[in-house]
Parts: sequence; structure tokens; C-alpha cells
Amino acid sequence: METMLGLMIGVGLSAACGFRVFVPLLGASIAAHTGFLQLSPDLAWLASWPAMMAFLCATLLEVGAYYVPWLDNLMDSIASPLAVAAGAILTASMIDEMSPLLRWSLALIAGGGSAGLVQLATVGLRAGSSSATGGFGNFFLSTIELFGAAGLTVITLLLPVLGMLLALLLLALGWFTVKGALGWAKRRASPV
Repeated sequence: METMLGLMIGVGLSAACGFRVFVPLLGASIAAHTGFLQLSPDLAWLASWPAMMAFLCATLLEVGAYYVPWLDNLMDSIASPLAVAAGAILTASMIDEMSPLLRWSLALIAGGGSAGLVQLATVGLRAGSSSATGGFGNFFLSTIELFGAAGLTVITLLLPVLGMLLALLLLALGWFTVKGALGWAKRRASPV
């Protein structure tokens, strides 16, 4: 049961990484540092003061960068692989009662995959917003993403089952968003 609860928290936090990479890392770091969250021993460094300060600085820089027109699109190219890595690390930090191969495979697939799919959907939405509004609508999208990351992080830490359900909903929405964008791009590229 403890492994399942850890997996729920890991996937919920990982999905939040798809919105903002460092907000869930900061949230998990603070929760673990205060004793509210138990991390696996090999990733307990996430709760250290240096890690917390690094996550705080990275969060402030990431959030600020997304409010600068056109820099937000550049950030997506950096944030996408970081989101997958952060999602995998967060999921692995929540589960430790299994073989390392199974643990990290699950972390990469469930955690990294969740973060990657949500990130892909936000990249697509931001690209659409940039083309439709010349980049000026991205301010509102960035605000929604910030609240999404913070809200999902807090909900997942306080109510893991609800956080997991919200993550699954986000994954379904992300899947349909990415699938729709790929279909649109395919129709546009094919000759009439």
C-alpha cells in the first residue's frame, strides 16, 4: 500500500512538472524538509537546504522567464527534457521498496512520461497562442500553468488520491491535445 501511495504522489508531482519543472521539486523539497513527506533514502538530498535553495532560485527564474514574450518559447526547448527528468526523479524519490531496475523503469515511464506528455501539451498550446496572439496571450497561459503546477503540487501532497486523479485527467487532456495537434499538422502538410 505504501508503494501505491508513493506512486500516486510521484505521478501527481510529475504531471505538475509538465507545467513548471521546478515548482513541484520545490514543493516536494519543502514537504520533505519539514518532515511532511518521506523520500527514499538515496534521494533524501532533495530535502537538504542547498537543494531547497537551488529549487527556489530555479523556480523564480523559470516563472520569470515564462512571462517574457518569445523567451517562453525558448524555455520550452530547455524545459521539455528537464520536465521528463524531474518527473522521473520525483517518482523514484517516492518509491523505494522494489528492485532498482523496476523502480527506475517505473519512474521513467510513469513519472517521466506523465511530465513529458503534460509538457508537450503545454508547448503545443503555447505555440498556438504565440501564433494566434503574437506571443501576447502567453502571459495568461503562463499564469494558468503556474497555478496548475502549484495547485497540483499542493493537492498531490495533501490528497494523493485526488492528485493522481487530476494527473490522469491531465494526461488524458494532454493526449487529446497532442493527438489533435499532430492530426492538424498532418492535414496541413498533405497536398490538397
